[in-house]
Amino acid sequence: MAGTKNAKAVHDSELALFLDMLMAERGAAAHTIDAYTRDISDFLAFLAAKKSSAAKASADNVRAYLESLAGKGLAPTSRARKLSAIRQFFRFLLGEGLRADDPTSAIDSPKLGRPLPKILSLSEVETLIETAKLACDTSAEGAPRRRALRLYALLETLYASGLRVSELIALPRNVLAADDRVLTITGKGGRERLVPLNEAARGALAAHLVLLEDDEGLAASLWLFPTGDGGQHITRQRLGQELKGLALAANLDPARVSPHVLRHAFASHLLERGADLRTVQQLLGHADISTTQIYTHVIEERLRRLVEQHHPLAQAHLTKRR
Repeated sequence: MAGTKNAKAVHDSELALFLDMLMAERGAAAHTIDAYTRDISDFLAFLAAKKSSAAKASADNVRAYLESLAGKGLAPTSRARKLSAIRQFFRFLLGEGLRADDPTSAIDSPKLGRPLPKILSLSEVETLIETAKLACDTSAEGAPRRRALRLYALLETLYASGLRVSELIALPRNVLAADDRVLTITGKGGRERLVPLNEAARGALAAHLVLLEDDEGLAASLWLFPTGDGGQHITRQRLGQELKGLALAANLDPARVSPHVLRHAFASHLLERGADLRTVQQLLGHADISTTQIYTHVIEERLRRLVEQHHPLAQAHLTKRR
């Protein structure tokens, strides 16, 4: 019993030193400290049950712990977070001379996979757009009609261009002055790209601009999508709220509708209809094509359909050969 108590005291001492370092050197917040305490205490308890300790733990001990978490049904993301905490703990012990090695150095993080982007179907996007267009026709004159036209123009522009919401809401009033067929966008890292606009987006923007010019308070605004007083551009939060309200009016689940979902829909619908990945990368403003590769499932599905529809062996009446 005394040996068990001594071992626990050593564990607690090592953990306390690590937590002190996090607070003193890294300025970790209280909730961060709590998370590290839970994760590492759980690991130390596992080691103790195996008659091991932080000072003696091997890579096999760490692997066994991760396997036990997987056996309990813990998600890969949660297992990866716990492993990250354990790594930092062992690196601290190594740096303090409390261990001669780091047993986590040869252990790979759990494979997380990459979640598929959430998108809307073409018919759902069309329903949203038609609902926004109808609101423009039925809204009362004045501020209600201006808001309806602004949302319709925002929606058409977003779906036509795939802009990031931060790029969309901050468009200057003069962005269409040189050529209303394309937008010149300055994206992340100051990289410029040209994004074409379709006829529907150009028409929605033109109608929106007419009402802005007719309003004395908004005519001088520097923004393409100004707030009610024209002093600032619409915020991403406000756009998100308006899109969810539009989703309700269109009988769609508001939780599925957001500016980012429409950006995903833009990319996925292009790929479904034959656009190549490199072109979509350029339109989205991705610096690295690996970011755009989250959409490869769309290409794979399109190729599968092509084979099923056009390859002779995929046609049942040709597969039964005599």
